[in-house]
Amino acid sequence: MTTKVKSYKMLVGGEWREGLRSFEVSNPQDNEVLATVPSATKEEMMEAIEIADRTFQMRDPIPTHERIRILSQVADFMERDHETFAATIASEGSKTITEARSEVSRAIQTIRISAEEARRVKGETINFDQNPGSEQRVGYFQRFPMGVVGAITPFNDPLNLVAHKVGPAIAAGNAIIVKPASATPLSALKLAEAFVEAGLPAGYLSVLTGAGREVGDALVTHPAIKMVSFTGGSNAGEAIIKKVGTKKISMELGSNSPVIVLDDADLSKAVHACCSGAFSAAGQNCIGVQRVFVSRELYPDFIDRFVEATVALRIGDKMDERTDIGPMINEKEAVRVSEWVEEALTMGAQLEVGGRREGAYYSPTILTQVPSGAKVMMEEIFGPVVIVNPVKDLDEAIEKSNAVNYGLHAGIFTNDINQAFKAIRKMDVGGIMINDSSDYRIDEMPFGGTKGSGIGREGVRFSIEAMTEQKVVCFHLDG
Repeated sequence: MTTKVKSYKMLVGGEWREGLRSFEVSNPQDNEVLATVPSATKEEMMEAIEIADRTFQMRDPIPTHERIRILSQVADFMERDHETFAATIASEGSKTITEARSEVSRAIQTIRISAEEARRVKGETINFDQNPGSEQRVGYFQRFPMGVVGAITPFNDPLNLVAHKVGPAIAAGNAIIVKPASATPLSALKLAEAFVEAGLPAGYLSVLTGAGREVGDALVTHPAIKMVSFTGGSNAGEAIIKKVGTKKISMELGSNSPVIVLDDADLSKAVHACCSGAFSAAGQNCIGVQRVFVSRELYPDFIDRFVEATVALRIGDKMDERTDIGPMINEKEAVRVSEWVEEALTMGAQLEVGGRREGAYYSPTILTQVPSGAKVMMEEIFGPVVIVNPVKDLDEAIEKSNAVNYGLHAGIFTNDINQAFKAIRKMDVGGIMINDSSDYRIDEMPFGGTKGSGIGREGVRFSIEAMTEQKVVCFHLDG
């Protein structure tokens, strides 16, 4: 059955617009066209930014109680329309319907946490009399919204990663311009619809769809943009950093997450977590498991059971609740993954299972004996491929884990608390999960990485802190 192609509008300064040009959004599973979406121009982006800046500068700040109400009503809207949101995510992206439903639930929680944190945007008093001669001074610092935030979001979590930028920005009292991934703009537009229905004043939110090369520079360089919040690939992030100058930035970039499995680990738990962590969302997960280092004693059993669990995964129709793995975001990405795997095999790696491509589908793949110089070992593959190599001890595992220019999340499986704390001390990452996969995350925690994995931390409270400015107030009293 052919799906009716829907024509969407983008949100520019509170007004839904068709735009002068449009582009098609397709289902990566079968390339069926789902929708046409406006392709914003540089001029439209400039207009949206100027409306947001004018709105922020000229009207009184949105009261805290009103921000709480708006965000709470957005979450209520999302809950009422939960299945439509999920179907949108699954249709335009790579996630199965089951994974999409989970993302909607997380996005609702992100917005609700934003509402809760809005009431906690506070300062504190300062004891000026700690300085000799300042006995007659009293004061405090207070957090203020900074103005207009520019946000650029990726395809792999097309709703929740937008919520992670819009929710904190509105909770802090800012205006925000969102440029969602061109492959998956429909989820962001539906979230914008929820904010409009909740009564967010016009001008505080714009969602402009289209090519980054057309509107991206305007978004990150316009002087009214006070902060750029970007989630995406390392190359794009580094290019943005060179352009933004002295603006505040938040960058959640690439990863190559390691998991260490020591010989005292719960084998069943480790296999299950690594399988899920490596292959959920067809491996297109920034904290997905890419490298597994297993103690030599446990390695043969781990490989046997890991292969068995991987073979049992169902590949197929994203909308079928029995499906475990859908397609990648497009065939081009699947071809790239295939090329990286082939390179590793020519360098001496061993293919344990998988390694097959059919259109945008790439089968769950396990590689062993991968040499350190292979691209799949050093870079972020962002596909359903995982490396499993043996190590003699924890020290070797930590050394190999740290031997990449990424440091987002890691995991370690062990029942030895001393080994766990050694990994905590020595692994150069932003988060380490003990007896869990690297891909565990809740939306309240500070999320970000070291080295090439980014700058700053997301997570609602931490994003609000980044999206506000501290102002010190000091009164010099008469004696």
